[in-house]
Amino acid sequence: MTHGESPIAPALLEWHARAGRHDLPWQLHRTAHRIWVSEIMLQQTQVATVIPYYERFLSRFPDALTLAGAPLDEVLHLWSGLGYYARARNLHCAARRVRDEHGGEFPLTFAEVAALPGIGRSTAGAILALTLGARFPILDGNVRRVLARYFGVAGRTSDRAPTQRLWEFSEQCTPQAGVQRYTQAIMDLGATVCLRRRPLCMHCPLAPGCVARRSGRQHEFPAPRRGRARRARRVFMVVALNETGGVLLERRPESGAWGGLWCPPEFTTATAARAFVRNSLGSASPEPQALAEVEQAFTHFDLLIAPLLVHCTGGSAVQEGMSLWYNTRAPARIGMPAPISALLARLSEESLFEGRCA
Repeated sequence: MTHGESPIAPALLEWHARAGRHDLPWQLHRTAHRIWVSEIMLQQTQVATVIPYYERFLSRFPDALTLAGAPLDEVLHLWSGLGYYARARNLHCAARRVRDEHGGEFPLTFAEVAALPGIGRSTAGAILALTLGARFPILDGNVRRVLARYFGVAGRTSDRAPTQRLWEFSEQCTPQAGVQRYTQAIMDLGATVCLRRRPLCMHCPLAPGCVARRSGRQHEFPAPRRGRARRARRVFMVVALNETGGVLLERRPESGAWGGLWCPPEFTTATAARAFVRNSLGSASPEPQALAEVEQAFTHFDLLIAPLLVHCTGGSAVQEGMSLWYNTRAPARIGMPAPISALLARLSEESLFEGRCA
């Protein structure tokens, strides 16, 4: 196969014209900003989940300057529930770089785009291909699966040699013309037909030449990542309520699954949580009330949250900037994990916010 001579592009383009997705929000008015936001949101998240978040986000942040000028908390607030919050922090940081280094205009060269936080080789190529029709190969999860099956590329997705081989195939298969449509087509095929489980081979335009299908080995390509033992982690969160219905929240460290978001104070043991109640919450109720536990699944571990409810009055040790009293009756626009938002909403509905210290 010679450079730019794609054995799959004609079939993909014909398939996409009749069966692809053509009315996604970011397709209707293509700008680099809109494509960039969509590509970041679509990392590790399905289209159906992304669409409502994308529409709300673009309504508030229609361009990089608006996004750069917003406080991070507001960005995280609009991202709450979408998960993988490092994406939102990187998006905000990149918008500030666009403002400070590119005059507020999203850059349109590969090197400049790839240099922005949260953007790697594949995302940079996708942004430029979908915005300008520029010829750059991509290798997101969907494209990797399509190419690995079609060409029979063995090996794990995390291993260097098969990844390099797939990049070579992606480069060779990307056509000289129609790059914008081809890029959307191969991503759509992976998302809607060449599925990770139960691929719809009968509907695939590439089925006749697909190595995996011919050998009945669809589920072997690409080889799964090496399994890691799934671990469980249990934490205790102090849900401290003051007289006005405020809930004490702390900003979490930047690293971690909920980095930069606001949550009730967290402790590894119930003893440590009770010590915090005694030492830092003033006239707190003498014994915290254990509430129903909350479960949250992350990529590599399961989190079990044991909430401990206390009602307090008087002064409390709140560190300015890192802690705040969150008014559940007039909620601030801050970044909060969806499970925590749901927990506070449930407590409000159950009228547990009405209690007082004895």
